Amino acid sequence: MTIKPLTVWLTPSGPNPWKVILILEELGVPYEIESFKFDNVKDKPYTDICPNGRVPAIVDPNTNLTLWESGAIIEYLEEVYDTEKKLTYESLNERHLLNQYLHFQMSGQGPYYGQSGWFNVLHPERIPSVIERYNGQVRRVLSVLDTILEGKTWLVGDKCTFADLSFMPWNTRLDFVLMTSPGEDPLAPYPNVQAWHKRMVERPAWKRAMEVRDKLMDEQGLMPNGMPKGINNIKEYEEHMAKVVAEEQETKQANEAAQS
Repeated sequence: MTIKPLTVWLTPSGPNPWKVILILEELGVPYEIESFKFDNVKDKPYTDICPNGRVPAIVDPNTNLTLWESGAIIEYLEEVYDTEKKLTYESLNERHLLNQYLHFQMSGQGPYYGQSGWFNVLHPERIPSVIERYNGQVRRVLSVLDTILEGKTWLVGDKCTFADLSFMPWNTRLDFVLMTSPGEDPLAPYPNVQAWHKRMVERPAWKRAMEVRDKLMDEQGLMPNGMPKGINNIKEYEEHMAKVVAEEQETKQANEAAQS
C-alpha cells in the first residue's frame, strides 16, 4: 500500500516539532511541512488544526486523523508506522518504560527548558529568583538523566528508541536556554548525557532533519540558533526583543486610542 505524505504544521524555531520530524525521518514515513511564523501560532488557519495554538500538529490522510501534542503524535507514529519496531519494543515492560521516559521528556525536560529559555532570554524583565528556579530545574532534569544513563548506552534496552530521540531537540538548544559562554558545553557536567547526546546527533535522520530546519529558518530570516539574522550575541538579541516589545506596545496603544 502506498503511504500518502503526512502534513506537519510547525514553526521552525521551536524545538518540539523536530521531535516529530526526527521520528518521521527515522521511520522513512513521507511527510510535507506547513511552515509558518511563530507570530501566527494563535491565528487561523492553524487554530482550526490545533485549538491550543501550539506546534506541532499533523494531518494524516491515510487515517483521516488530525493530531496535536508532540508526545501523542510520537506514540501514534510508533503504533501506526513503526511496523518493524525499529524505535520501540514489543515486550510489555520495555513498552511502558519507553512511555515513562517520553512522559518525563514532556512533563520535565520540555516545560523546564522552555521556561528557563523564556526568563533567561525572552522575558522583558529579568527576575533573578525565577531564573534561578528554572535554571535549577533544567540542571535537575539533566542530573536525573545522567543517573539513569550510568553504565547504559540507551534509556531502554540495547538500541536507540523514540524515547531517547525525544530529548534531542531541546538538548541541542541548551546553550541558548542557559545562555552559556561561547565554547562552553552545557552538557559537560553530565558526562553520561553528553556521550548519549553525541551518539544521537550523529544519526543520519537527525542530520537530515536539521537540514530541513535550517532551510525553513533561513526562509524566515532566522539563523540556525533561532536568532534573527544580523544578531550576533545575546545582548544584541535582548536589545532586539526590547525593541519588538516596545513596538508592539505602541501599536496596541494606537489601536486602543483609535477605538476610543
